[in-house]
Amino acid sequence: MAAVRPLPQQGSIFIDARGADRAMRVSWHEESGLVVLSLWRDNVCTGSFRLAVDEVPALIELLRAGLVHSYESARDRLESVEPGVGHGAESA
Repeated sequence: MAAVRPLPQQGSIFIDARGADRAMRVSWHEESGLVVLSLWRDNVCTGSFRLAVDEVPALIELLRAGLVHSYESARDRLESVEPGVGHGAESA
């Protein structure tokens, strides 16, 4: 088994919603023009994906659009329960 390498200067770790034994590491490799997404379980890399830097904006846009949709759906659900909430309505 290969040794776990430290994250490059530009990188982060995200803990999986299912538990702390699962994580995703995101590391920027400027010298290669890549962003590497790797999946970890109990400190063992179980898979990786190399994303070309020129594809990063499309991934960011997908995540942004999903977040906007999620917020809009939550606002709409809240509006159906409490009319006037979430649309800038002022209290009487």
